[in-house]
Amino acid sequence: MTDPTTADLPSFPYHPDPLATGSVVPSDTECLSCGRRRGYVYAGPVYAVTDIGDELCPWCIADGSAAERFEALFTEVDGQVPMDVVRAVAQRTPGFSAWQQERWLTHCGDAALFLGPAGAPELEPCPDALETLRHDLGPLGDTEAFLAALDAGGQPTAYLFRCRHCDRHLAYADFT
Repeated sequence: MTDPTTADLPSFPYHPDPLATGSVVPSDTECLSCGRRRGYVYAGPVYAVTDIGDELCPWCIADGSAAERFEALFTEVDGQVPMDVVRAVAQRTPGFSAWQQERWLTHCGDAALFLGPAGAPELEPCPDALETLRHDLGPLGDTEAFLAALDAGGQPTAYLFRCRHCDRHLAYADFT
């Protein structure tokens, strides 16, 4: 049974809406870390010695107890940022699933906000993210056709971020 006192999800400074991104989903599964059924579980990747699956609650991720108990990481931080930022993102922030290795983008000396998977329509109002993708893709052939083929629910997919300081949008693309 779900604990009614825990209906509000914890706040994640680097992942503002983990329900919308699909990283946290409704579930009556008991958390492997705290043993409670809180109505939600984390549905993203977990890098740990123990196979955890979708059995951690967002509260145990937010307070760091899941990372500590299982020596777990939830994502990889891509960039030069202070170690406290790396720990906050890798150990106390829900990660996200990508086609290949997930990576958390950084800007202005900090980890960026993860906004979710994005396709061409979601990226259209974010010319700065498209610029990032064009730069990353370089001379891979028909870059514009690739960008037009981006699909938030399929592949190739872009992963959209926004800098916490200057509001610049960033993205990287991934596919199998």
